[in-house]
This record gives sequence, C-alpha cells and structure tokens, in this order.
Amino acid sequence: MTTIPASPRNSRALSVLRQIATGFMTLALTLLGLLVITFVISRVVPIDPVLSIVGERATPAQIEAVRQSLGLDQPLWRQFLIYVGDALQGDLGRSIRSGEEVVSEIKRYFPATLELATLGTLFGTLVGVPAGVLAATRPGSIADQIVRLVGLMGYSMPVFWLGLIGLLVFYGKLNWVGGPGRLDPTYDMMLQFTLTTYTGAILIDSALNGAWDVFRNAISHIILPAGLLGYVSMAYISRMTRSFMMNELGQEYITTARVKGMPEWRVIWVHAMRNVMVPLITVIALSYAYLLEGSVLTETIFAWPGLGLYITNGLFAADMPAVLGGTVVVGVAFVTLNMLSDILYRLVDPRART
Repeated sequence: MTTIPASPRNSRALSVLRQIATGFMTLALTLLGLLVITFVISRVVPIDPVLSIVGERATPAQIEAVRQSLGLDQPLWRQFLIYVGDALQGDLGRSIRSGEEVVSEIKRYFPATLELATLGTLFGTLVGVPAGVLAATRPGSIADQIVRLVGLMGYSMPVFWLGLIGLLVFYGKLNWVGGPGRLDPTYDMMLQFTLTTYTGAILIDSALNGAWDVFRNAISHIILPAGLLGYVSMAYISRMTRSFMMNELGQEYITTARVKGMPEWRVIWVHAMRNVMVPLITVIALSYAYLLEGSVLTETIFAWPGLGLYITNGLFAADMPAVLGGTVVVGVAFVTLNMLSDILYRLVDPRART
C-alpha cells in the first residue's frame, strides 16, 4: 500500500494551524501568569480590603460577614480558583471607592487611553519611520544629526516636564490648544446628555453624531498630550528604523539592485523597506503597548480621564480591586498586541511561516 505524500499546500496549512495553536497556548499561559501575579499582590499588600470597605469602627461580626461574602475565609488555593473563574467571566471585583463594578468603570476610562495612545502611535510612526530612513540613507549628514538629536531629546527629557512646559507655552501663553481634560465643560455636558455614545472615543462619537463643534473642541484638547506621546514614540521608532535600514543597506542584494540601475527610491522603499518592516512591526507594537500602559504621567498632568489616571487614583485611595483590575486590562492589551504583531510578522515575512 503506497502512501500519498502531503501536498505543499496542506503542509503549509498544518504549519499555520500549529503556529496559531502555539500562539493561543502561549497567550493563555501568559494571562494565567498575570492573574497569578495580581492575585499574589492583592494578598501581600499591607491593606485589608475588608477594613477598606466597612471602616475601622465596624464590629467583629460585620468584619467577619464581609470577609465571608468576599470569600477571604477560604483557603488560598480556593480563593485563587474563584479569582480566576471570576476574571474569565469578566468580573474583576467592585471598586472600594465607588462600589461599582471595576469592569464598568474600566469601560468608561479605557477608551480615553486607547484614543490618546492610538493618535500618539500614528504620529510616532508617520514621522519616525521617514525620519529614520532619511537618517540611514545620509549617515553623518546634518539630517542624520538632527534626527539623532531629536531622538535623544525624546529619550532624555522627562515626560512630566515636557507636559508642563507644553501646557505653559501652548495653552497658558499662546492659547493655541485646549487645556486639561478631554473637552471644555460646556461640550462635556453636551456629550453626556445630548450625543449618543458609540465607542467612548470622543473623536469618533462626535463625528458619528455630526457634532463637529464637539469634534473641533476635542481635537484642541487631545493634540498636545497625543503630540507629547507621539514625540516619545517617534524618538524610539526613528532610532530603530535608522538601525534596521542601515543594516539592510549594507546587504549584497541592495548592491546588486543598484548595480542593475534600479532607482534609488525603489531600492530603499521597496526592497530594503520590505525587510525592515519585519522587525519594525514588533517595534511599533511595543511602542503602542508602552503608550497604553505608560501614559500615567501624561494623563495625570493633562487631567485625562484614562486608565492610567484611574489606576493612579486607585493607588492613592488604596482601592486595590481598581488597581489590580486596571493592571489586568493593561496586561491583556500588552499580550494581545504582541500576539497580533507576531501574526503580522508571519504575514509579512514568508520565511516565518515554515
């Protein structure tokens, strides 16, 4: 009996399925590790969640009743299973400050962070990639020195200092941009009571409602914090693009293309960029994840009601369910972005599919 060899198409399909299964298994294990870390943190911090809820003047009977209702009288392994089961069902507990479900509060705060980080990443990518390519194609030139200097300043200057200077100059002195917050108070009331909320992102919701005055006001408020985050992102992306491009321009296939008389723009933006995009996808995804989790100072300075400010306020109020819930959401976003970058990596680079 002869065995029919598998066709190349079927082999590639099986390889892709194995890679997808491995990716999801890695994602599940990573999320489980994240839940383990947040659970341990919630048990070792010197804050009693029961006392935070009932207050220090509660009777022992009241304290014990609340402890039983929270499941804190159970063994640690059972508490962990309950915690994981609730998290998988989307239950991250209740905020001690407000008494609301943490998931409901995060749904209100996270779109603001997502909107801010997305615009910052778009700015950083659209400016950083061409700047990095320009510096790589003219090493040692004035353009190269300027790009490297601007990138170094983006790495060196503290974000909170840049934010304060930006508010002082562009809002306080020149009045070119809106102040702290996402909207002026008048437009904020209009958004809450008049307009329909679709996504939680003000720019998208105001455009879908046709409220272009709200849209313009939102632009005036977001342009400064998004530009600040975009500058930090641009510094990182331009530096990495320059490094990747200089490495590719020294390869033999680039020399061969030039010897054949291929136009320089095609050599750079088609042949070299095709290989540069493979690691650059990961760089952009990591930059985006960093802005999602690392914009706490920016949101605090600009009074931006995002997830970073939500976690910070939770820390000051000893609201551990809010802090840990926000941490879990940030971790899930970070892991998801890494997984998506890996998928795009395999789509762009055929060698990664084998």
